[in-house]
Amino acid sequence: MQGRTLVLSRCIVGLVVALMIGAFIAAPASAKPTAPGDELYVPPAQKGAKEQIADLTSQGDKAAAARIRAITDTPQAVWFEAGTPRSVMQDVRLTVRRAAAKRSVPVLVTYNIPFRDCAQFSAGGATTRAEYEAWIDGFAAGIGDYPAIVVLEPDGLGIIPWYDPYGSADGSNALEWCQPAEADPATAASERFAMLNHAVDALAGLPNVTTYLDGTHSAWLGSGDIADRLVRAGVADADGFFLNVSNYQFTANNAQYGRWISQCIAYATEVVAGDFFNCPNQYWNGGPLPAKIAELLGEWTGVELNRFGVWSDDAADPALNTSGINLRYANMLGGVEPTAHYVIDTSRNGRGPWAPPAYPDPQDWCNPPNRGLGLAPTLDTGQPLLDAYLWVKTPGESDGECTRGLGPAGETVDPEWGIIDPGAGDWFPQQALQLAANASPPLDP
Repeated sequence: MQGRTLVLSRCIVGLVVALMIGAFIAAPASAKPTAPGDELYVPPAQKGAKEQIADLTSQGDKAAAARIRAITDTPQAVWFEAGTPRSVMQDVRLTVRRAAAKRSVPVLVTYNIPFRDCAQFSAGGATTRAEYEAWIDGFAAGIGDYPAIVVLEPDGLGIIPWYDPYGSADGSNALEWCQPAEADPATAASERFAMLNHAVDALAGLPNVTTYLDGTHSAWLGSGDIADRLVRAGVADADGFFLNVSNYQFTANNAQYGRWISQCIAYATEVVAGDFFNCPNQYWNGGPLPAKIAELLGEWTGVELNRFGVWSDDAADPALNTSGINLRYANMLGGVEPTAHYVIDTSRNGRGPWAPPAYPDPQDWCNPPNRGLGLAPTLDTGQPLLDAYLWVKTPGESDGECTRGLGPAGETVDPEWGIIDPGAGDWFPQQALQLAANASPPLDP
C-alpha cells in the first residue's frame, strides 16, 4: 500500500488493536513480590573500574573519571559463577547482608549451569546435575529471608545442549547447534529443564525472592519457541522471565516481545494446550484482519520485523509495525489475560544493536563498538507486566576475546577495537568510556 491508503490502513488497524487488546494490556496481572518503592543495590565497583578511575584522575581527565564513577554508582547485578555449595552460600549471604545494610534489594545472577554458553567465551559451570543442584541449594540458603531479585542462568534456555525444539514430532530431528561431545545426547536437554525446575523450586520457597528465567531477547528465539521452553523450565512457579541480558536490543522491542511471550504462555496453557508454535512472533507480523476491515483493506501481508529500528503499532515502516501481531494475540486470547511478568536488561542497549560489516563471523553480540548505556535501573516501568529495567550485565566488562571469525581467540586482534579484547568478564576500559559517552538517555556524572 502507498500514500493515503497506507495511512488509512494503519489508523484503522491501530484503532482495532487498541480496542481489542486495551483491556488486558491496561490491567495488572499479579502483584510483584518486590515493593515498588524499594531501592536497588549498588555493589562495590569492579577492580578494573577502580583502576581506570584512578588512571584517568592521575591524567587530569576528571570528566572521563566521573563518567566511569557514574557507571559504578548505578545499581547493577552481582554474578555468581562458581564455587562449592558452602562457598556460594557464604558469598551470597555477604551480598544480601550488605544490601540490607543499605536498605536496598540486590539483583543476583546465577551462572553455573552445566555446559553454560556451550563452550564459547563464557564456558564453564558445574560438571553434573547433582553438583549444580547442590550449588543452587547453597545459593538459596545464602539468601534466606533477605529480599533479592534472582536472574536465573542467562542463556540457560536460549542455548540448550542437544535440544530439538520440535521434539522430532515432525520427523525433522532438528537439533540445535549446541552439541557438546561431553554431554549425553539422550538426556542433556531434559536434564537442563530438570535443573532449572529444581532451581525455581529452591528459590520459590524463599519468602522475599523474585525469580526470573531466561527469555532470550527480541532478535533471538520466536516468542512461541521460548514460551514453550519457559513452561518446561517451570515459569509457572517462578515470577517470570528476563530479556536482553548481555545484549543490545532496543528496550521498546523487548517490551513488545515480552508481552508476546506472556500472551503465548497464556494461550498455550489456558486456551489451546501445548499450541506454542502457532503463537505469532517477530519473524512474521502479518495475519488475517476482522472481516469488516479486511473488506476495506484486503488481507494483511506480513514481513519479518527489523531489529535495527524501534517497533510500534503505528510505525509507518511495515518492518517495524507490530499491530498485526498484537491483533492476532487479541483474537487468540479472547478474555484470557497473560500473567507472566518480565524484566529487561538495559545496561548497554541505549543505541540498540550493532550492524556489523561483512566478517566471516561478525559476532554482533560480542563487544560491538559505538554502543551506549540504556535506561537507568528502576522497579517502576509504568507497564503492568514489565516489572523492572535492570543493569544485569556489568557495563564495562568484556563479552570475550572477539575475533569476528578472523582467527583463534586470545591471539586475534579485534578489528573493531584494534586490540586483542579482554577475556569475558574482564574490565574493558575503552568500551566502558564509549558506553558512558554514548549513553541514551545521557549519563549524569
